Amino acid sequence: MGWEAWATIAVVVLCIAALARNVGGPDIILLGGLALLTAMGIVGSGEAVAGFGNEGLVTVAALFMVVTGLTQTGAMAMIVQPLLGRPTTVPVAQARLMLPVAGLSAFLNNTPIVAMFLPVLSDWCKKTGIAPAKLFLPLSYAAILGGTCTLIGTSTNLVVNGMLLASPDLEGFNLFDIAWVALPALVVGLSYILLTSRWLLPDRGSALDLGDDPRQYTVEMIVDPAGPLVGQTIEQAGLRHLPGLYLAEIERNSEVLPAVAPTTSLHGSDRLVFVGIVESVVDLRKIRGLLPATNQVFKLDAPRTQRTMLEAVVSDSCPLVGKSIREGRFRSTYNAAVIAVARNGQRILNMKIGDIVLRPGDTLLIEAHPSFARQQRNSRDFFLVSQVEGSTPPRHERAWLAMGLLVGMVAVVTLGYLTMLQAALLAAVAMIVTRCCTGTEARRNVDWRVLIVIGAAFGIGQAMANSGAADGIAGFLINVVGENPWLTLLAVYIVTSIFTELITNNAAAVLVFPIALASATSLDVNFTPFAIAIMMAASAAFATPIGYQTNLMVLGPGGYRFTDYVRFGVPLNLLVMLVTVTLAPLIWPF
Repeated sequence: MGWEAWATIAVVVLCIAALARNVGGPDIILLGGLALLTAMGIVGSGEAVAGFGNEGLVTVAALFMVVTGLTQTGAMAMIVQPLLGRPTTVPVAQARLMLPVAGLSAFLNNTPIVAMFLPVLSDWCKKTGIAPAKLFLPLSYAAILGGTCTLIGTSTNLVVNGMLLASPDLEGFNLFDIAWVALPALVVGLSYILLTSRWLLPDRGSALDLGDDPRQYTVEMIVDPAGPLVGQTIEQAGLRHLPGLYLAEIERNSEVLPAVAPTTSLHGSDRLVFVGIVESVVDLRKIRGLLPATNQVFKLDAPRTQRTMLEAVVSDSCPLVGKSIREGRFRSTYNAAVIAVARNGQRILNMKIGDIVLRPGDTLLIEAHPSFARQQRNSRDFFLVSQVEGSTPPRHERAWLAMGLLVGMVAVVTLGYLTMLQAALLAAVAMIVTRCCTGTEARRNVDWRVLIVIGAAFGIGQAMANSGAADGIAGFLINVVGENPWLTLLAVYIVTSIFTELITNNAAAVLVFPIALASATSLDVNFTPFAIAIMMAASAAFATPIGYQTNLMVLGPGGYRFTDYVRFGVPLNLLVMLVTVTLAPLIWPF
């Protein structure tokens, strides 16, 4: 190997060390590594930025927008929540999450599956009180393992099969051929996750801090008579274990039902009184079938889908101080509706919103157009005005439309009419055109850090190929094992796995395939076990966040560090390797 190869290896090692020590964000570290390789001339400027136009990266960006439409309409919750339920323990939650994800990933691309589950899983963590770090890596790993089970489950399998068909005297695989190895690996992998995550995955606090928050709001909601909650019990409607929020009472036909039992059935037009913190109030108002109790929100000028929730602290110079909200004509004065009032940590019960007399220092939870914050930020009427993130009401009336767009996207890809990129771009545009989400919401929900990491990883992978580092490492490891086919198969798996963790899965498969084919030919043995090993090793990337794009996608939401992947992923890598290297030669003898 020349100096370029050694320099590339040094940069890669430096990036891994920086990631392990958590000295900066993965996007900054990998972008810095790519900049070094470009400055040394190992990878050209065009090659360095080519990864940012890669089809896979653009597909991920488009899928973020598709998921925004699904989230903003509540369609994603309608799809996933029945599968997830309300588990009481982490292993049960992991099992309910991983089984459907693995099953879907066997027939659909795992990237959109993970992208679709991310926002719903975040909400699920809030409702169950389970730390996100216990669920997001299992989500990614289940999608990866499920994707290995069929020929179409991951693009890597298709790439390897394409190279088989392009090679003389070699035959391709049928749809379920790889399942003979992948299904046992899936069972072993999911069992490992369920049995060891308690100790190997971090527990960095719950998804929602339920500490003493002085802003305890009393919020009233009405059960929509035409909604899906009518006839359900409090437990079935998911209103019993809301984090940071509790149902204080129900008002039904002028009768008050205090200390509501979980078996109490909901009736149309029931008035529900909740007490809790603002984050949970936001979640409450996204539940399909609940409407704001105050009719003032229906009199505002802006459509409800264009409004947001804001918090405003009443100043002592506010002209409404000493007057009730109704008497002061709050809605007419500010074009905003008061949803709830917090006062020095005291819960204002047994009083309708319009009858509350405002005092200086009261914190108002308001529904209004986002322009309210700009208009009132410097006003003397309020000490402070701030917008509550993620509080735009869902467009429930468009949920089925968003779901139809998702089904259409999956169908045209599965039937082979369009590529994943083409279908994702069309679905993203359709979500905006049909107003399932706005362009601003779609842009805001694209995780640009993930895209930067993916793009930089492609550039570093190109440097590994250009410099000869990849060929040098592969040739050295395979030559070390001599002429034993089992050891050669093991070496092929290890080399492919290392390259997958450091470069990308498809690039690793393409680099190792000709080396493995030459080794099998020289040994005069059946190449099929080697092809299976390349497929499994190139997909089964668990030990680093950059090894597989779904690992990158859960890095931020799960609050993980590089060492979390190493500690939890390396044993899983070894287990899958053991299953593959043991079974492949038994099913397809040398």
